[in-house]
Amino acid sequence: MKRWAFLTVGLYALALLLLTVPVILIAFVGKTSFTAKQAAEIYLQWGYWLWLAILVAGQAFLLLLPLKISQRRFIPRRALKIPCIVTAFLLANLFFAGIISILCATFKEEGVNFFSYLVPFNPSPDNPKGLEIVVAAVVTLLAFWVIWTIIFRHFADADDPDTLLKRSTRWLLRGSILELLIAVPSHVIVRRRDDCCAPAGTFWGIATGISVMLLCFGPGVYFLFAERFRRLKPKENFIDESKN
Repeated sequence: MKRWAFLTVGLYALALLLLTVPVILIAFVGKTSFTAKQAAEIYLQWGYWLWLAILVAGQAFLLLLPLKISQRRFIPRRALKIPCIVTAFLLANLFFAGIISILCATFKEEGVNFFSYLVPFNPSPDNPKGLEIVVAAVVTLLAFWVIWTIIFRHFADADDPDTLLKRSTRWLLRGSILELLIAVPSHVIVRRRDDCCAPAGTFWGIATGISVMLLCFGPGVYFLFAERFRRLKPKENFIDESKN
């Protein structure tokens, strides 16, 4: 069963790799100086591979529960903490990306500076530097992660493993759709205004929504592989016995 889990994770990573350049081109269509070669330069950025590694790891951790369910093993309650933490992390990213999209559409480039007010002891929240904005964004994301972990654990404490898995994928799918409904119109607004940096924020929202939406289908794809393997296994055993 583990090989099907690895195959599912590999298909998810391949889908992200293949969709990266087309999504960038569609999101920034209309810029005459922007080419597919320039879009492909994203593969040379270490931040892209960090983003890809985080998402692939999230998919892998989210498949730990389906793997145990398909093996029909006893699943202790403490083993359910990992899918709760992973789901909360992805929900926090969706929530964070949605807020960034709204701020960029409303306040243009200055919208990102809003997070600097959330960092305690910040000497210059009105005129933050690049590092201060990054720290503010990380602190905000961590806060959302903690909040969503508490919320999700509250609803998941009484769930059995199968119900918890369905709840996780359902919340993530609905969250990604809602986030895309915010990010896509926001991106259209900032593109029409011809803003300088705001389109990067709204594009991040689109990329996050698509990535999490694809990730939601991972458990379902794995169960299809596992069910197919379970149906083929008796036939293989019957053929081996007939040969003997």
